[in-house]
Amino acid sequence: MKRILMITLIAALAATVAFAGGSKEETATVSTDGSTSMEQVILSLAEQYMTDNPNVNVTYNPTGSGTGITAALEGRCDIGLSSRALKDSEVESGLAETIVALDGIAIIVNPENTISDLSIEQISGLFTGAVSNWSEIGGPDAPVVPIGREAGSGTRDGFESITDTEDACAYSQELTSTGAVITAVSQNPGAIGYASLASNLEDVKVVTVEGVAPSEDTVKSGDYRIQRPFVFATLAETPLSDAAQAFFDYCVSSDAASIIAGAGAVPVAD
Repeated sequence: MKRILMITLIAALAATVAFAGGSKEETATVSTDGSTSMEQVILSLAEQYMTDNPNVNVTYNPTGSGTGITAALEGRCDIGLSSRALKDSEVESGLAETIVALDGIAIIVNPENTISDLSIEQISGLFTGAVSNWSEIGGPDAPVVPIGREAGSGTRDGFESITDTEDACAYSQELTSTGAVITAVSQNPGAIGYASLASNLEDVKVVTVEGVAPSEDTVKSGDYRIQRPFVFATLAETPLSDAAQAFFDYCVSSDAASIIAGAGAVPVAD
């Protein structure tokens, strides 16, 4: 409901600004579809862009990375949003990848958990079931409850590839959005999950990984190991509309860097 409200408010803002300016120019729509981890980034970029360009309406459909990539490939949106790098097969199918930002994948536990730091090996064990009780690694005497994203999620793909747990995680729950994972971890004392650093993490505890906390500086330097790109996926051989191209160019420019950083991600443009 919150996400729908935010998207509606942004659309209303664009319409209000256009009306107030008395512009008779027809409103152009730029459609984006995909990663829920990119929600804060794309909504922040869209809001600022529509404020500066009142005759453009940027929409966002939070369907997940896999669906967003498919939507871009099938021409059902202007820009697909992916929180993982495109696969070779997706590029060969006709998509182009543009990295807009970098994002740390935060490892989150319930605030009651006394664990504050984990190694990559421990994280792998916690999610695969090799470690089934927190007491085995110095934590409370409580069963481990691994919570992750659904198949096709860019966050899941990034997490599993970095921790070498592809097809090996023994999830108690597989949820369809980053927000749902955060909520589930916040409500279960034994839970562990992963979420975009760009998300609202106030209700959970973010642990350090091998002594390094996820932040803009540690992601940019590479010191924080669990990270992935935020990607715009577009058709390689089909030009974007003028409105979509202008929004695309803004998002990858230095003008958008402060907006991206303010949304919790790490801009790649200086």
